[in-house]
Amino acid sequence: MSTAEGWGSAFLDWLLPDSWWLLLGLAMLLVVGAFVVAFVLLLYMISPLMSPKPLKLNGAHVVVTGGSSGIGKSIAMECYKQGAFITLVARDENKLVQAKKEVEKCAINDKQVVLCISVDVSKDYGQVESVIKQAQEKLGPVDMLVNCAGTSVSGKFEEMEVDCFKRLMEVNYLGSVYPTRAVITTMKERRVGRIMFVSSQAGQIGLFGYTAYSPSKFALRGLAESLQMEMKPYNIYITVAYPPDTDTPGFAEENRSKPLETRLISETSGVCQPEQVAKIVVKDAVQGNFNSSVGPDGYMLSALTCGMSPVTSITEGLQQILTMSLFRTIALFYLGSFDSIVRRCMIQREQSKGADKSE
Repeated sequence: MSTAEGWGSAFLDWLLPDSWWLLLGLAMLLVVGAFVVAFVLLLYMISPLMSPKPLKLNGAHVVVTGGSSGIGKSIAMECYKQGAFITLVARDENKLVQAKKEVEKCAINDKQVVLCISVDVSKDYGQVESVIKQAQEKLGPVDMLVNCAGTSVSGKFEEMEVDCFKRLMEVNYLGSVYPTRAVITTMKERRVGRIMFVSSQAGQIGLFGYTAYSPSKFALRGLAESLQMEMKPYNIYITVAYPPDTDTPGFAEENRSKPLETRLISETSGVCQPEQVAKIVVKDAVQGNFNSSVGPDGYMLSALTCGMSPVTSITEGLQQILTMSLFRTIALFYLGSFDSIVRRCMIQREQSKGADKSE
């Protein structure tokens, strides 16, 4: 026997006994893989059984605060297209009248009604409770409340008026607490209801220039999580919508005083149309989904910041678990680019000041 044949025989003698272990290990991996696939498929099958029953908007009474323009008006129009009765709530009576005309054009039957109420939902709870009672007397119990009243102010922390922090908390937070408090008792008695809080992607991540705005939107998340735990036994489901920059009058007003850093960071993602946002968030609210996001960036942010927030289905929970590591990696690159923008702007300002002094 040649030397090569001897080495070959020895190699086969070593490989063959161990190959059984290799085959056994491979078989076990296949079994585990098949079990995981079967388990995931089972979850997909039973997930709809655990999800809340969708709310039918046809004939439902939907109250939309901040409904005279922007996302609020588009949400009212989307609900009206599905047969809902609408109560628009806002401060400006002239804008309300114009919004009413636009919403009425979306009617699908001649029984639908659009009611307008002029009130500041952030000032006096007693007044808010009174107008909500009036709306329910005219159009019936509120089936869905959309808290869309809000405002945005951007600026550097030390340059903003101290009263601005108080005002934003009143409008963006208490302006959602008061209407919700006014409808919740009736919803509990009827064992049905949907409540939507319109937050913002700035309510998921704190950004340069939003030291007053972001906290007021973050607060809605805490309110929504606590409220959902209280209301779930009563078949009332809460939705927190996190729209990105949206082409609305409020966004245009905000851009007039937006710091350069904030504007450059915002430009890393696109601007959505209010009609697009409305379709998505209304669908999520009807389905009873807790989180409502728009676009790939919004989906990633919602998965990253899900924390201890409730899920509507096991499928949603699995998706969050499986994507968390990947999305965190991507987010680190985003954060790095944001920090780079802030540093570049700071250097440019310092160089500009130096040039002015030298002259």
